[in-house]
Amino acid sequence: MSKSSSHPSDWSSNESNTGLSHVDSSSGADSPEPVVYVAPDVAKREQKAVNFSKFLVFFALLVAVSGAATATFLLMEEEEQSDFEASFAGLGSEVATVVSQKVDQIFSAADAYSLFIASEAKAESNSSWPFVYVSDFSMKSEKIAALFGFERPTLIIAPLVQQEEKESWASYVLETIPVWYQESIDNEGHNATVEEYVNYTTPYVHQYETVGNKSVSVPTTRPGPALPAWQRYPLIRGEGRNMSMSHDFLNIPEVADVFKISSSTRRPSIGFIRLPDTRPGKIDQIVVESQILQPIMDNGNLVGILWFRLPWLEFFQNLNVDGIFGTVVVIRSSCKIDDAIRVLSYTIDRSRAEFLGEFDAHDPKYDGQVVSRVVLDLELDSEQIPEGFCVPILTLDLYPTDELEATFETSKPTLYTTVVVAIFVFTSLVFLLYDFFVGRRQRKFMDRIVRQDQIVSNVFPTAIRDRLYESGQKGSQDDALFDPLGGGGGAAGSPLADLFPETTIVFADIAGFTAWSSAREPAQVFILLETIYGAFDKHAYRHGVFKVETVGDCYVAVAGLPEPDKEHAATVCRFARDCIKTMKEITIKLEMTLGPDTSDLDLRVGIHSGQVTAGVLRGERSRFQLFGDTMNTAARMESASERNRIQLSHVTAELLVASGLSAWIIPRKRNVFVKGKGEMQTYWLNTKVAKGSKPPKSRNAMQAVTETLTENSDSSSGKGAFDDNDLDDIEAMTKRERLVEYNVEVLSSLLQQIIASRGAVGVSNDTSLSEIEATIGTGDTVLEEFVPIIPLKRFDAGDLSRRHEASSIDIGEEAKTQLRNYLKSVASMYQDNPFHNFEHASHVTASVKKLLSRIVNVADGNGLQMSTDEIDLANMAGHSYGITSDPLTQFSVLFSAIIHDMDHPGVSNAQLVKENTRSAQIFKKSVAEQNSVELAWGMLMSREYDALRACIYHTEEDLRRFRQLVVNTVMATDIVDKELQDLRKARWETAFADTLVQNETSDDCKATIVIEHLIQASDVSHTMQHWHIYKSWNQKFFLECYGAYKDGRADSDPSTNWYKGEIGFFDFYVIPLAKKLESCGVFGVSSHEYLNYATSNRAEWVREGEKLVQEYLARYEEMHKHV
Repeated sequence: MSKSSSHPSDWSSNESNTGLSHVDSSSGADSPEPVVYVAPDVAKREQKAVNFSKFLVFFALLVAVSGAATATFLLMEEEEQSDFEASFAGLGSEVATVVSQKVDQIFSAADAYSLFIASEAKAESNSSWPFVYVSDFSMKSEKIAALFGFERPTLIIAPLVQQEEKESWASYVLETIPVWYQESIDNEGHNATVEEYVNYTTPYVHQYETVGNKSVSVPTTRPGPALPAWQRYPLIRGEGRNMSMSHDFLNIPEVADVFKISSSTRRPSIGFIRLPDTRPGKIDQIVVESQILQPIMDNGNLVGILWFRLPWLEFFQNLNVDGIFGTVVVIRSSCKIDDAIRVLSYTIDRSRAEFLGEFDAHDPKYDGQVVSRVVLDLELDSEQIPEGFCVPILTLDLYPTDELEATFETSKPTLYTTVVVAIFVFTSLVFLLYDFFVGRRQRKFMDRIVRQDQIVSNVFPTAIRDRLYESGQKGSQDDALFDPLGGGGGAAGSPLADLFPETTIVFADIAGFTAWSSAREPAQVFILLETIYGAFDKHAYRHGVFKVETVGDCYVAVAGLPEPDKEHAATVCRFARDCIKTMKEITIKLEMTLGPDTSDLDLRVGIHSGQVTAGVLRGERSRFQLFGDTMNTAARMESASERNRIQLSHVTAELLVASGLSAWIIPRKRNVFVKGKGEMQTYWLNTKVAKGSKPPKSRNAMQAVTETLTENSDSSSGKGAFDDNDLDDIEAMTKRERLVEYNVEVLSSLLQQIIASRGAVGVSNDTSLSEIEATIGTGDTVLEEFVPIIPLKRFDAGDLSRRHEASSIDIGEEAKTQLRNYLKSVASMYQDNPFHNFEHASHVTASVKKLLSRIVNVADGNGLQMSTDEIDLANMAGHSYGITSDPLTQFSVLFSAIIHDMDHPGVSNAQLVKENTRSAQIFKKSVAEQNSVELAWGMLMSREYDALRACIYHTEEDLRRFRQLVVNTVMATDIVDKELQDLRKARWETAFADTLVQNETSDDCKATIVIEHLIQASDVSHTMQHWHIYKSWNQKFFLECYGAYKDGRADSDPSTNWYKGEIGFFDFYVIPLAKKLESCGVFGVSSHEYLNYATSNRAEWVREGEKLVQEYLARYEEMHKHV
């Protein structure tokens, strides 16, 4: 939005030229002093000495008890800490001992088993290494494994196969494996057969290579000896595969390195290996385990190895140490070579252990409580270890955790401290009890003074407040301070009034408010007023303007009292300028929540300067008031002003000129007739101030201004000096976009209720919904889907608690975005007609929302108060025939209101049939209505709105009820088709006949016909609202019909019968419809309101209608004079 010289920001530059700085909240000394409430100084000095003595006594007690309590608490905490440290030292020592013993046991068992294998295998096989095997290997390994301390450790015999033995090895494997496979299967209880294992066995020495995404075994290409995996315990389970058979261990770098050490030292060696965690839920994590190679010696020669792994995680889980809890275990390796694993951290919590990672995970604050033990030292000769290799010495460090320490914390420190504090409290209570009885009357006395003084200060200016007290004291000596108005509502003493000779009064009235409020709910009216008046109050405080009162939708303020202000006229002008700008900003933003036409509200301002009499008119509900001709003239300036304009009286304009602000005023071309004053020369406050303007230098400056300034702003447009180009800081949203946001908020709140009612959100579990969505509405025409009775959902008390919390439900960002996009698409499909457009659809939606919100409680008969009482909701559901039982029903009606005129061509259905348009060929009758349903439904069923549909309905029943409600509701808006109208009339008479049997079917019948009449009333709601709203929409409808006639799309000139036609429309449709709303007893006060407005508008139309038709014609000619 481009800036111009008329923007309010230019005012400050002109003011600085004249020496008048713009008042701002951050302007330092120029800002008004904030109003601070100060309590009266009664009996304070008399109490000062007593209060000081009480403070000293209380302070001494507090210091004593604080010291005693602190010392007690610290001593008890120190005792708990000592118990904790001693207990962990014992526990840690026990754990370290158990770990050390188990590790020694594992290595001893492995050493003994390797000796057994060396002798047993050769004897049983009657052959030499590597062509040997151990009979019953599974059973023997199972016994050895029991000594390891964890379940089924993996044990593998890997013989050393020389290069020239590799081919023979493959033959030996095929010849021998069936025997020991069968032994292992029998012992371990596998379901697979020997043949299955043999089929998945790779007999030749091989290694694994990755081909594509698969790991494929290929003959080893590494020359020299091989270390193929041979017998293993247990067999690999799953699909009968033995994936490690004949796999060359020397092709695994981690194993090869450890083997080099063992082959050099002829001693067992240990290393670390990283493996994926195979536990459920841990697949993506890595664990570190130790692999141990136990050499198998035959006559002093290394003939193979016994390979097994030490899974530390499982090892710690099976320690079986009583009381172990909340302990961090850190395994430290002595190896310092690159890439070596140096630190592993675990937590142990009873029988559960967790691997934390390859780092020291203990809390440094427990460094002093570490229990350390060397758990593995193979004591190898370092000279025998190949250069560049390392055999780790493993050290176990145990640390406590916060969780463990918390178990030693007791309530003793708190308990003992509480006893000490209780003594202090008891002593203090005795002291306070005494003080309470002594000071009770004084406190009551002071409290009463403060409360009354604060109330009076909020109602009256400070100076007036002080005089009220003085007047009250003089008038009554008994209790005058608490009755400053003289008691009994009478006048005590002299009146509290003053003459203020130099003031400026501003009246700011909201133009269009009365008409706007007639179409709104009471809560929406107060939201608007509170928001606008709250903003005006802030401007008043910032500018130093005194707010006098609000009378209806008129805001009254004054400058120059109670504190004098030499520049009172300029101050009020700045204030009024800011109010108009703020008003436009607020109404544009509020349109997204309060609905259509909100942004059309404007401010009409009048300002006059002069003397006023101000004071307190004592009696019931006394308040500070202004009296005098200045007050009356300011009110006349406002009533004779225009929308978004500030009218100044001659007196105010002279004050501005005298202040050097002549550029601020523009004289009106014509004098204004003011009741009681006659014709007056008035001025507009000019916001388009020319830069560099100079103040007048003579006493005839006023005359010079009048003669030299031209005024072209007395136009009927009413735009005024503040148009949209001045509002650079307002979000650049079109009216259609604001209406879309309004409808988004309306439907979102009902989607929250729908979701809360069913207790779930998301994609439907009903898999058949997609098929139903694809077929529903594809058979007959929309009109043929119409049914006279729609079964509605019954009231369910089980939904009550969930629906109470609907406002906290989040429908999801995706669904909210899809709802917004859907409504944008709907808005874009409305044609640019004067009447049948998206703004009118939003107006209908607002009326539907208002009527639904007014559904009454049967016990009250008043407008609905959203009670959370189950009985009230049940009564309301019955009284509304089930309409309020289901938020989906309400959503469907509002949804129908939004889409009911989509793609409306701006001509009647009869004309469409006459023109034989494509839609008329399909639908024959109710063409525009059926076309709207088809377009809106087809768009909603597209995949881009899946999340939105999932919020609307969840079951087939909901989907079909939603579709039927939309069809019936939109079809009800065709009020021209006589056959459909006669059917509705007959159904209404049947539904509300006294002889109708009352049951669920009768309630559904009534609800269906009430919904149809609700949308009909909303569709023509402008006829049952304020006269100005009716006149505005009536003109738009006329322009649309007359435009169709001028374009050759209507048979007759509507202007010839518009006047009488409107009277007939009131008599035979609008007023009977309003009476039906009243007679059904569902909509409470709204039905009376609609009937009253309809009757009033008809009478007004009879008086003014003929003249208005001529104005409509003139308006049409003006709009098309350049076409």
